[in-house]
Amino acid sequence: MSKTATIRTRIEPGLKREVETILAQLGLTATETVHLLYPQIQLQRGLPFDVRIPNPLTTRILTESKAGRNMKRFGTKKELFADPGL
Repeated sequence: MSKTATIRTRIEPGLKREVETILAQLGLTATETVHLLYPQIQLQRGLPFDVRIPNPLTTRILTESKAGRNMKRFGTKKELFADPGL
């Protein structure tokens, strides 16, 4: 099957850079990601993941973690699992 259709989109530059950095760590390009996503959308007859509005607790925790607040850091898995707060 020949690939002749084109997808073009505009996206916020900072988001693009951040996502492309993550994809590079996974060994993927944006184009390869689209090539993976489209067949899954076709197969699932929708997005292959849940799209939901987070509840207030999740929103607060995500906001705090992005800001680096109220986070614990561990040097090893052993330290993580030994933490009584889990």
